[in-house]
Amino acid sequence: MSIQDTIRTQVTTNRVVLYMKGQPKFPQCGFSATAVEILKRCGVNDYLAVDVLQDPEIRQGIKEYSNWPTVPQLYVNGEFIGGCDIMREMYQSGELQQVFAKQNV
Repeated sequence: MSIQDTIRTQVTTNRVVLYMKGQPKFPQCGFSATAVEILKRCGVNDYLAVDVLQDPEIRQGIKEYSNWPTVPQLYVNGEFIGGCDIMREMYQSGELQQVFAKQNV
Protein backbone atom coordinates (compact mmCIF):
# COMPACT_ATOMS: atom_id res chain seq x y z
CA MET A 1 0.00 0.00 0.00
CA SER A 2 1.37 3.42 -0.93
CA ILE A 3 1.57 6.28 1.56
CA GLN A 4 -1.22 8.01 -0.38
CA ASP A 5 -3.40 4.90 0.06
CA THR A 6 -2.61 4.89 3.79
CA ILE A 7 -3.60 8.55 4.13
CA ARG A 8 -6.76 8.05 2.04
CA THR A 9 -7.75 5.14 4.32
CA GLN A 10 -7.10 7.22 7.45
CA VAL A 11 -9.21 10.18 6.30
CA THR A 12 -12.08 8.08 4.92
CA THR A 13 -12.45 5.58 7.77
CA ASN A 14 -12.36 8.11 10.63
CA ARG A 15 -14.87 10.93 11.06
CA VAL A 16 -12.23 13.43 12.19
CA VAL A 17 -8.50 13.21 11.51
CA LEU A 18 -5.89 15.74 12.63
CA TYR A 19 -2.41 15.46 11.18
CA MET A 20 -0.23 17.25 13.69
CA LYS A 21 3.21 17.49 15.25
CA GLY A 22 3.09 15.50 18.47
CA GLN A 23 0.03 14.06 20.19
CA PRO A 24 -3.04 15.86 21.57
CA LYS A 25 -1.73 15.65 25.15
CA PHE A 26 1.78 16.76 24.09
CA PRO A 27 1.69 18.89 20.93
CA GLN A 28 5.15 19.64 19.54
CA CYS A 29 4.35 23.03 18.02
CA GLY A 30 2.10 25.97 18.77
CA PHE A 31 -0.03 25.49 15.67
CA SER A 32 -0.78 21.87 16.59
CA ALA A 33 -1.58 22.94 20.17
CA THR A 34 -4.02 25.54 18.82
CA ALA A 35 -5.68 22.98 16.53
CA VAL A 36 -6.16 20.56 19.44
CA GLU A 37 -7.61 23.34 21.60
CA ILE A 38 -10.06 24.35 18.86
CA LEU A 39 -11.28 20.76 18.51
CA LYS A 40 -11.72 20.57 22.29
CA ARG A 41 -13.71 23.81 22.33
CA CYS A 42 -15.92 22.41 19.55
CA GLY A 43 -16.61 19.37 21.73
CA VAL A 44 -14.69 17.00 19.45
CA ASN A 45 -12.79 14.57 21.64
CA ASP A 46 -12.96 11.42 19.53
CA TYR A 47 -10.62 11.80 16.57
CA LEU A 48 -7.59 10.20 15.01
CA ALA A 49 -4.46 12.23 15.70
CA VAL A 50 -1.56 11.34 13.41
CA ASP A 51 1.86 12.50 14.62
CA VAL A 52 3.75 13.41 11.43
CA LEU A 53 7.02 13.60 13.38
CA GLN A 54 6.90 9.82 13.84
CA ASP A 55 6.79 9.06 10.11
CA PRO A 56 8.63 11.14 7.49
CA GLU A 57 6.62 9.47 4.71
CA ILE A 58 3.32 10.60 6.27
CA ARG A 59 4.79 14.05 6.95
CA GLN A 60 5.62 14.55 3.25
CA GLY A 61 2.71 12.48 1.95
CA ILE A 62 0.00 14.50 3.68
CA LYS A 63 1.31 17.70 2.08
CA GLU A 64 1.04 16.05 -1.34
CA TYR A 65 -2.33 14.48 -0.56
CA SER A 66 -3.95 17.79 0.33
CA ASN A 67 -1.73 20.03 -1.81
CA TRP A 68 -1.31 22.06 1.39
CA PRO A 69 2.25 22.85 2.53
CA THR A 70 1.89 22.88 6.32
CA VAL A 71 0.81 20.81 9.31
CA PRO A 72 -1.55 20.62 11.17
CA GLN A 73 -4.25 19.56 8.74
CA LEU A 74 -7.84 18.78 9.67
CA TYR A 75 -10.14 16.37 7.82
CA VAL A 76 -13.82 15.83 8.58
CA ASN A 77 -15.57 12.86 6.95
CA GLY A 78 -12.83 12.63 4.34
CA GLU A 79 -12.93 16.32 3.44
CA PHE A 80 -9.89 18.55 3.92
CA ILE A 81 -10.92 21.51 6.09
CA GLY A 82 -7.61 23.35 6.42
CA GLY A 83 -4.70 24.18 8.65
CA CYS A 84 -4.46 26.06 11.93
CA ASP A 85 -5.27 29.55 10.57
CA ILE A 86 -8.31 28.32 8.65
CA MET A 87 -9.49 26.33 11.69
CA ARG A 88 -9.10 29.45 13.86
CA GLU A 89 -11.04 31.67 11.44
CA MET A 90 -13.79 29.08 11.00
CA TYR A 91 -14.05 28.59 14.77
CA GLN A 92 -14.26 32.33 15.46
CA SER A 93 -17.01 32.75 12.85
CA GLY A 94 -18.93 29.69 14.10
CA GLU A 95 -18.51 27.93 10.76
CA LEU A 96 -16.38 25.09 12.14
CA GLN A 97 -18.97 24.26 14.80
CA GLN A 98 -21.56 24.07 12.00
CA VAL A 99 -19.33 21.68 10.04
CA PHE A 100 -19.16 19.34 13.03
CA ALA A 101 -22.92 19.62 13.70
CA LYS A 102 -23.78 19.01 10.05
CA GLN A 103 -21.45 15.99 9.86
CA ASN A 104 -22.80 14.57 13.14
CA VAL A 105 -19.37 14.65 14.74
